[in-house]
Parts: sequence; C-alpha cells; structure tokens
Amino acid sequence: MISKAELKRVCALQQKKYRAESQRFLVQGRKVVAELLASAVRAESVFASEEAAVFIAEAARRKSVSVQVLPQHQLDRIGTLEAGNELVAVAVEPEPLAFRAPAAGELMLALDDVRDPRNMGGLVRIADWFGLSRVICSPDCIDVYNPKVVGSTMGSIFRVEVRRASLADELTRCAAAGAGLFLASMDGASVFEAKLARPSVLVLGNESHGLSETLRALDATVIAVPRIGQAESLNVAMAAAALCSEFVRQAQPR
Repeated sequence: MISKAELKRVCALQQKKYRAESQRFLVQGRKVVAELLASAVRAESVFASEEAAVFIAEAARRKSVSVQVLPQHQLDRIGTLEAGNELVAVAVEPEPLAFRAPAAGELMLALDDVRDPRNMGGLVRIADWFGLSRVICSPDCIDVYNPKVVGSTMGSIFRVEVRRASLADELTRCAAAGAGLFLASMDGASVFEAKLARPSVLVLGNESHGLSETLRALDATVIAVPRIGQAESLNVAMAAAALCSEFVRQAQPR
C-alpha cells in the first residue's frame, strides 16, 4: 500500500501550484505512460492495477522504474480520468532550455494565450506530426503539464520541447537572427499564395480573441487558411494543421 504522505503528494500534482513547486507531473493511461518510459524524460514512479502492471512491466524494467500495484480506489484518487484510472506515472519536468533561434530550415510554433487543454495537447501533437521539435508558449497559455494536456498529446510531449517565455521578446530575437515570422489570423493573406521561407516561426493565438495587439504590431507576414464554405471559423489546432501542411509542402524539393 502507498503511504498517506505519498498518496497526498501524488494527488497534489493534479494542481498547477504543486506541479510548479515540485517540477513533477502526472502521466496517465497505457499509451502515454508507455511513451514516457520509451523517452528520455525521467519517470520517478509508476502506479498500476494488477493487469496494467503486467502490461507495463518490461518497459518499466528497461527504464529502471519500479511499478507499485494499488487498489482501484487509490488509483482513482491519483488519476484524473473519469474512468479507467489503471496506470499513472509521476514524471520529472525536463530542465528549461535557454533561448535558441530557429536553425536553418527549421519551423517552430509559437502559441499566444492558448487556454483549452485539448487544443494545447493537439498543437503539441501537430508539431510532432510535422517534425517540429520546438514550441514556444506565452506565459498565459495553459500549463503544458496539466494532466488533460499531457493526455491529449498522446505522448508527443516527450518528443517536442515546449518552452514558456515572453513571446514578443522571443519573436523579436528570432527575427533578428534571420527567422521569418508568420502570424495566423482569419484576416491574413491565403497561405497558399504566401512564400513560406525557412527558418521561420508560425504564431497562433487565443481560441476566442486571436493574437494580441502586441504580436500584431511585429514586423511579420499575416497568413490564413482561406475559407471556401460557410463555417464561421477553424479552431486553433485545425488551423495549425492546415498551415503546417503548407509549410511542409513548400519545403519539399521540386
């Protein structure tokens, strides 16, 4: 059985305050815990049902992490899923890295005030899908280690570097280093007609309000996914996928 003190400590990681203080976060479910154990991110502990412990045993052994079998009522306290809390790990946040301008040929994502956990998780997953290794988040974005965000990334959080910083400062420094800045906005020019040179940074804004005025004031190219039908809008993750697809297409040899 897990001690009361340990149970309290792990449960506290459901809250942003304690994640920040401890530099730890929760990873849940067979798919995402398996991705954690296959990654370079440090796993501190794993809690599982008897069945899930068998499933994860070999991956945990290779990572040199012990698996502690718990009764379901304790797993339900530790986990945040509405149902199916059978496998929960505690991971250690990677050390934050210093500013690095985009390298030659690199595309990065920058996220301004993205608040929805599924959008944030989807954006990290999209970055991973298109081979983008870095995402910059403004300070007012949702915590990328929120359990819903981690789950929504489906393991991409362990392959994509996510850095929190002042976007205006970061983007200005990126531009000074020679990177192109592209702002995603419904009032922008068609992405299919823009020249998407790299290195570059694609900047996406808040789900309801779009980009802040501070970012709109930057010397940047404003682009959009052109609307053909009658839908009011695309959510930020949908727009990111469409825009990244065009960035990738234009980067292909012709």
